[in-house]
Amino acid sequence: MSNISYRDRIGTMDDEGKRAWVYPKKPSGKFYKYRTWFTWFLLIFLIASPFIKVNGNQFMMFNVLQREFSIFGFPFWPQDFYIGVTAMIIGVLFVTLFTNAYGRIFCGWICPQTIFMEMVFRKIEYWTEGDRGAQIRLDKQEWNANKIRKKGLKWFLFFLVSFGIANVFLAYLISSDRLLQYITEGPLEHLSTFIAILIFTGVFYFIFAWFREQVCTIACPYGRLQSVLLDKKSVVVAYDHKRGEREKGRSRFRKNENRADLGKGDCIDCSQCVQVCPTGIDIRNGTQLECINCTACIDACDAMMEKVDLPKGLIGYYSEENIEKEEKFRLTPRMKGYAAILFVLVGILSGMLFLRSDVEATILRLPGQLYETKANNMISNVYTFKLINKTTGEFDNIHFELLSHQGKIESVTHDKITVPEKGLAEGTLFIEINKSLLDNEKSSLEIGIFDGDKLIETTTTNFMGPRSFR
Repeated sequence: MSNISYRDRIGTMDDEGKRAWVYPKKPSGKFYKYRTWFTWFLLIFLIASPFIKVNGNQFMMFNVLQREFSIFGFPFWPQDFYIGVTAMIIGVLFVTLFTNAYGRIFCGWICPQTIFMEMVFRKIEYWTEGDRGAQIRLDKQEWNANKIRKKGLKWFLFFLVSFGIANVFLAYLISSDRLLQYITEGPLEHLSTFIAILIFTGVFYFIFAWFREQVCTIACPYGRLQSVLLDKKSVVVAYDHKRGEREKGRSRFRKNENRADLGKGDCIDCSQCVQVCPTGIDIRNGTQLECINCTACIDACDAMMEKVDLPKGLIGYYSEENIEKEEKFRLTPRMKGYAAILFVLVGILSGMLFLRSDVEATILRLPGQLYETKANNMISNVYTFKLINKTTGEFDNIHFELLSHQGKIESVTHDKITVPEKGLAEGTLFIEINKSLLDNEKSSLEIGIFDGDKLIETTTTNFMGPRSFR
């Protein structure tokens, strides 16, 4: 194979264009240990979040069907869409900034696809079938009792984990309380939901049992974004080719030889970095879109360097300038620009969250209705109101007051208005203002919404009057 053939095809494809199954060797080492600890934290957070309650709110919930959202225990509504959009823009910009500075580190350490594939399903595979060599031999051998037992156990465990993931994601979508209710009442009582869970289980099973690393190399667009986000100053998992190759290139290790005097590079061509790679690439070919920065090659190379008594760090977190010119990492103007915009947006989002009210109030004139002239020069307009309670507490003594004009507001029902927790109240209002207080055919009113004596929200609406005022 030509040493530049990796530019012509991805690492999971053979010479004939067919799928080349990747059998990564079980990694071990410092970075793998750190990733394992971090993965446990993320998995606990992912699984526990739908079942944790904060002030009666689910810690994390994204109920799109009923338009209920809860983030870190704070309830959000479709009326808070602008906050969600701002948060998404901040997230995209943060990932852009981080990628520009540290490459695809998100993929290797945080991405759910990598976490489940490498830290859950891959571990099951190692436990049931063995390491790289054992897996290759098992796949090549004829079907027998041993192969059926190992493959069957692996596929069964894959299905159980996929089913569990589907249930956890359902808890995010419909709430953990409803999920537990469905489980208690049984699948036959909620057959459509159970079928949906089985469909998602099948999707997860397909991804982690067969599609696997191709999610990162084919389906995910993030790897292709690296070409526009990375530059020579970006820190990525990289091979120090100057040290690894030197004048005469890499070669096999020979005991008691002085490689530096012979002009040989420190790379002993053991291919351990290739064997542990979960996407099947050779990191020595340079930065490639398939690389997810999982650090498995760093641990493998460091272990080999230690065995042959050569300095560690042949593969590590380096930028191209760091390798070529031994320059340390510095913020580039582009990074500073991203950071400045990110800082501004975070400030805006903080302001939005701080100013966000507990009640969303909308008061609109009834469509198609004109004003009405009453006794004593009073002008009356009819309105509909909608109050959305964004909290877990009930507002049971709501009334309206005019803040901008002298006048009177009356509810059609004349009863006490109650807004239930995480619910809404709707109704009709009459607003009456003396004609002498109106300066225009169309006046803007400011209305206060009170719960007892406490002002909880203000809103504005238009008031229509006659053209001739005095």
